[in-house]
Amino acid sequence: MKRVYREVGTAAVEGGWEVRLDGRSLKSPARAPLVLPTRALAEAVAAEWDAQTETVEPHSMPMMQLASTTVDRIVPQRAAIVDGVAAYAGTDLLCYRADHPRSLVARQEEAWQPLLDWVASRYDAMLLPTTGIVHRPQSDLTLAALRRAVEAQDDWRLSGLQNAVALSGSLVVALALLEGRIDAEEAFAVSQLDESWQSETWGVDAEAAARRAGIRADLGATERFLRLLAG
Repeated sequence: MKRVYREVGTAAVEGGWEVRLDGRSLKSPARAPLVLPTRALAEAVAAEWDAQTETVEPHSMPMMQLASTTVDRIVPQRAAIVDGVAAYAGTDLLCYRADHPRSLVARQEEAWQPLLDWVASRYDAMLLPTTGIVHRPQSDLTLAALRRAVEAQDDWRLSGLQNAVALSGSLVVALALLEGRIDAEEAFAVSQLDESWQSETWGVDAEAAARRAGIRADLGATERFLRLLAG
């Protein structure tokens, strides 16, 4: 898309802040009003639009993408999004451990167990780990507690949480990122632990490395989005 605007600004409006291109209110891709909850997020989105040159490149605007996802997808489909995010508690990445080799087993225990302990303390939700890939059911009380944690988020934080879950494969990691228990680099290291071990053991695959770089960047953008929501 060619850049056809000259000036980018922000303005306070009812319910929050909006970005304006040549004085016109920016809308989402679905043409919904894009009212942002904090000035910090509005300024970040505005900066992305202002940084575009002759061509507007949507992939270079992660804050705009996450904001648009919130308005166009999270708000109208909130119940389904909550269901999808909460479902990760039943198959959380951190609960499925290797039984060999010892170096990988030890690395998983060191990186993953503290987060399971944290989520047990923070949400009264004890997730039980197992070895292998055979499904281990979690208790109804634990699943209900983690669902309440998901339901408690407003639409904007739910958007960030959903993105973090999809990137990491773990509701525990996503909640820890949301709460500031870990940062994006830690979230990447924890959720990509198995892949990192494989690269160290068998060598780096170029395609896998590119995919991992994308996940790392997207987790960083998600963390920034969540922090901007705090103002």
